[in-house]
Amino acid sequence: MAVFKVTKCPTDDLSLSNCAITNDNDFPGVKHIQINTGGGQTFVFSIKSHPGVPRSHVGFSLPQRKWAVLSLNQEIGVEPYTADDYLSSIVLEVDYMQKKTVSQEPFNTDEMAQEFVMSFPNQIFTVGQQLAFSFKDKKLLLAIVKELEAANMTAIKEGTTAKAKKVKMGQLMSNTTVQFEKAEASSLNLVGKSKGVQVRQSIINPDWDFQKMGIGGLSNEFNAIFRRAFASRVFPPDIVEQLGCKHVKGILLFGPPGTGKTLMARQIGQMLNAREPKIVNGPQILDKYVGESEANVRRLFAEAEEEQKRAGSNSGLHIIIFDEIDAICKQRGSVAGNTGVHDTVVNQLLSKIDGVEQLNNILVIGMTNRRDMIDEALLRPGRLEVQVEISLPDEEGRVQILNIHTARMRSYKKISSDVDLMKLASQTKNFSGAELEGLVRAAQSTAMNRLIKAASKVEVDPEAMEKLLVTNDDFMHALEHDIKPAFGTAEEILNHYLTRGILNWGPPVTSILEDGNLLAQQARATDGSGLVSVLIEGPPNSGKTALAAQIAKNSEFPFVKVCSPEEMVGFTETAKCLSIRKIFDDAYRSTLSCIVVDNIERLLDYGSIGPRYSNLTLQALLVLLKKEPPPGKKLLVLCTSSRRQVLEDMEMLSAFTTILHVPNLSKTEHLLKVLEASEAFTNSELKQITHHVHGKRIFIGIKKLLALIDMTKQTEERHKVIKLITRLEEDGALEDPGMA
Repeated sequence: MAVFKVTKCPTDDLSLSNCAITNDNDFPGVKHIQINTGGGQTFVFSIKSHPGVPRSHVGFSLPQRKWAVLSLNQEIGVEPYTADDYLSSIVLEVDYMQKKTVSQEPFNTDEMAQEFVMSFPNQIFTVGQQLAFSFKDKKLLLAIVKELEAANMTAIKEGTTAKAKKVKMGQLMSNTTVQFEKAEASSLNLVGKSKGVQVRQSIINPDWDFQKMGIGGLSNEFNAIFRRAFASRVFPPDIVEQLGCKHVKGILLFGPPGTGKTLMARQIGQMLNAREPKIVNGPQILDKYVGESEANVRRLFAEAEEEQKRAGSNSGLHIIIFDEIDAICKQRGSVAGNTGVHDTVVNQLLSKIDGVEQLNNILVIGMTNRRDMIDEALLRPGRLEVQVEISLPDEEGRVQILNIHTARMRSYKKISSDVDLMKLASQTKNFSGAELEGLVRAAQSTAMNRLIKAASKVEVDPEAMEKLLVTNDDFMHALEHDIKPAFGTAEEILNHYLTRGILNWGPPVTSILEDGNLLAQQARATDGSGLVSVLIEGPPNSGKTALAAQIAKNSEFPFVKVCSPEEMVGFTETAKCLSIRKIFDDAYRSTLSCIVVDNIERLLDYGSIGPRYSNLTLQALLVLLKKEPPPGKKLLVLCTSSRRQVLEDMEMLSAFTTILHVPNLSKTEHLLKVLEASEAFTNSELKQITHHVHGKRIFIGIKKLLALIDMTKQTEERHKVIKLITRLEEDGALEDPGMA
């Protein structure tokens, strides 16, 4: 083995030949040489001769020196080499030699393969070898040999067929199959049949664990999002091209506050092997200067646009998360004023997501509590086409959420064994995920408060701290006093209506309560329409509101809301309609809901002089009373009114499933039953009252009667009976039959 020195390639053309260059007199008739760089490292090169190379020197190009780790003037051992294996196929990984000079011009791999065979005839290639490859007049490429397969010459000589074998080194032949693969993260645009398997990053982060997502009760929703938005991105681009499939570019998550929309979007951003998500609140886009709001939208997409121009289909995924997207994407034409800022922002967003110059490397995730406010053009396929409702969790979902928020307590044994999460989940109907998290926090604070001694200064017993346990009583305390679900029962208002309870003064009351329970069962039934609307009508002060509240309470529906005119004093007609609409919209979010619409004629602004009423509110109520809730949701509506005839004139009665009549007290036994239940009169006084009312006509509402009883309680004992009878006669509740 002769000793030679390393030198540079004498010309640029020879450096592109992938050959080692020797002097004309050094290796006459030799086609390949093997060099020994020391330490047992050997490399094989095909050679060409040139007079510009001094004797006992070998010229190498920069890629060759890089591959064989050679330095100029380094001494190497050189000897002739004869090829044993003839290549049947070669796979090359290619990229731009200079990364700054890139373009989206397509490189036809079929033409590249022909030119490669013609440029490097009969040369020897080794796995891992680097070489410069100039394709036509396009950019200079750096090629790395990835894989070699050689024909089995023994089998060929014997006339049998055999699979090609993988080799470390072999000689390129005129019929060798050449395949090109794009280097990872390269922006090279390869086309044609000689394109090999494309190196690509998985869209799903390899370190991602679906079991640790921390999203409780939303597995069905997440599955729906994954199926629609990410399944196509998991498949290789070749398969997607064959299907002619376009990736989903937008997701809209909508639902009540606190149900996990932001959490879901955050987890999607972490799950995907993509660029850092851009999170923007809707109002941040808006700007007081003309054109700046639209420019803010353009800036969000600028990075994705630049990468798509540079890398084309190989661009990474850019995620843009819009929180409160309804703030900027309201229905066009719905915002008052002549500036039209909202409209142009919507237009700009539409054109960026799916306009003429559409982007394929983006995923827009929008979140809102008010899907109805968003411009419908944004919701069509091609834009925010995957729309998923993140609704209130069911019982199984609540167990998952409670498990997530108590996991750390369990691992450190800070939660008592008497805490049953299954039972707690059944007691927290209509709690959102955020409210369940708040419940756990409230129980923890109650438990911690037990260990605090508030004397002259606040102290904590250090020994007790170690024994701190969150018990079931802490959760019950939090449930009763601290956390009330936004979509739960309006218990305070119902209890206010039922301050005196229900006095069952006769069969009419029993009948109404029984009918109310049957109607609640009808609303709950799975085979029904899902809507039961009831009118509870009767004279003023007959106890209609209390009966409606009792029926609502007996139904045990998780969502009970009261729509009362008291809460809408001073509202404009539009504001009143929106307020009523919101109550019904909230009810549609719960599986079982009950709405009590109290004093319906007051809600309609009815006045007998005129008569006057709000037609806008009337039409809104008529629509909502007849509108069936979404599939799977059940709604019971209980309306009270003292003006049945007025409602009949307004053609409202047809909107109700059933009408229940609440009569006034009309018999002596009815009156005496209420007086006995009040415990305001002795037996002798009750006998006197019976004597006074005997044979007379009675007509009084229970509410009015209870008010009279309260007044007589303040009267002297000996005047109580007289006072009661006198007031009954003065109010027209007690009359002789002949006077009727």
